[in-house]
Amino acid sequence: MSAALSRRGFLGCACCGTLGLGAGFSPSAVHAAVKRTHLTPDQALQLLKEGNDLFVTDRAIRTVPGREQRLEIARGQSPFAVLVSCSDSRVPPEVLFGRGLGELFIVRNAGNTVDTVAVGSIQYAVAELGVPLIVVLGHERCGAVEAAVSVVKGNATFPGSIGQMIEPIIPAVLSAQSQPGDLLDNAVRENVRRVVTQLRTSSEPILLEPLRAGKLKIVGARYDLDDGNVDFFVEG
Repeated sequence: MSAALSRRGFLGCACCGTLGLGAGFSPSAVHAAVKRTHLTPDQALQLLKEGNDLFVTDRAIRTVPGREQRLEIARGQSPFAVLVSCSDSRVPPEVLFGRGLGELFIVRNAGNTVDTVAVGSIQYAVAELGVPLIVVLGHERCGAVEAAVSVVKGNATFPGSIGQMIEPIIPAVLSAQSQPGDLLDNAVRENVRRVVTQLRTSSEPILLEPLRAGKLKIVGARYDLDDGNVDFFVEG
């Protein structure tokens, strides 16, 4: 088995793919089964903004997919956006943006940071699925960011792996300390900015090339738990 076939075969049969190993399997079969979105980065971003506007005003915009749509999605996914978001149960991306099955490729963890696994997932969505938009979504009163604030301000410690999980957020808190206003909310926004910058300045061409070609946009946003609004404060 060639290196290319091995790589493609793994990606095709992993949780992100739709085809299993078997007779007739090939890399081209994987790509044939995946219908990529035709949306531009700006069109994808506008869809999310419109969906959030409808969510905020309590206007229904999506229905539960019927059997035919569900089966169509089962044959191959074509999401139009990657959402790097917090695991907080109050921040479900599909609901906030009024999207349905197969439309958002979601990478979630407490504090919406990106490690090797998260970056690899993001790169898969861009390179293999043709996603034109990445949104890093923080939120009001984020518990992970609040924990990082407590480390900086009071030398707090946390059990298990929680402390290690918080470590990537600490630089955002340190940067936010010099800013006027609420430290926690400033740190939430700074954490989003840092992740956006991390992805935009990746040394790997898998993200840099589509960014430079205008085929990919990486933006940052903050969700307000109280009013439901998503503020896209990092776009340019």
